[in-house]
Amino acid sequence: MLDLVPVRSDQTSSDALAASTAVARVADDLGYTRFWVAEHHNMPAVAATSPPVLIAHLAAHTQRIRLGSGGVMLPNHAPLAVAEQFALLEAAHPGRIDLGIGRAPGTDPITSMALRGAAGRDDTDVQRFPQYLDDVVALMGADGVRIPFRNQDHVLKATPDARTVPALWLLGSSMYSAHLAAAKGLPYVFAHHFSGQGTAEALATYRSEFRASDVCSEPTTFLTVNASVAPTRQEALDAALPQIQLMARLRSGLPLSALDLVDDALALTWPDQIVAMVESGMRRVVAGAPDEAAAEIRRLADDFGVDEVMINPIGSERTGVDPRTSPARDTTLRLLAEQLLA
Repeated sequence: MLDLVPVRSDQTSSDALAASTAVARVADDLGYTRFWVAEHHNMPAVAATSPPVLIAHLAAHTQRIRLGSGGVMLPNHAPLAVAEQFALLEAAHPGRIDLGIGRAPGTDPITSMALRGAAGRDDTDVQRFPQYLDDVVALMGADGVRIPFRNQDHVLKATPDARTVPALWLLGSSMYSAHLAAAKGLPYVFAHHFSGQGTAEALATYRSEFRASDVCSEPTTFLTVNASVAPTRQEALDAALPQIQLMARLRSGLPLSALDLVDDALALTWPDQIVAMVESGMRRVVAGAPDEAAAEIRRLADDFGVDEVMINPIGSERTGVDPRTSPARDTTLRLLAEQLLA
């Protein structure tokens, strides 16, 4: 499962975190493999700003599920800081930590500049992304890296004595990431949930160009999908509507807000341009009753030949639901588990 810690219009940040914690427990109990959290900044509907903080919190409230980042946006951070954070998480929860790394900023340009601080980091950090990726891997390893300094080598490690390291994944939604993941021999995650475009080409390129590495001996992939599952198809579509409307606002440059409740979303009227974007977005969601949603997920997995599918449950809620819960997302996970994990 992928989680952005969505913030509904009836929630505070604390409420949203409590709801996501409860959803993580459901995923853990049901037997899901991974629970990843995203990195986004300065967005009214997203409270997932710091993956390592969220992972530490969720790991303390779950038992067996792997926790990871989907992803850490590496140009926003010093490689050593990321390596230290995830080496420490792995030491605290050995064998349960995934480090998914991405290249996008995860925010607007002003927030990105503020996030990178007074050191003057800029767009060249995106250009240095491949080197930063190598740095993170080396720093988390048992040997660390050796840096020449004043006629001697200075050994730099993310943690004093690493016996295990987080599982590393490269995230992407473009051909750039496919080429890079293949060249470095890394497992590859394609953000199919974001646009639904270019998935087949990116995965084919990754597989054809893949070079085995110490991290990964053969091409390993999964893709992400937006999903809303309910006892009936109409209930699933209604629950998904607020998130799809929010994405239409984002792509059209309209002001953003917290995630609407279902009742409010159904009552909204939009210009024809936004209506078309919403209709297009709804067609890309895996939405429906349990059997049809599960069949669609199986079809996607088969069509793209991926090893895993990661669900982003996007259901919002009706008026009157406890703000510290997210029953629509819980229901999506439970109904899919009955179909896919039995």
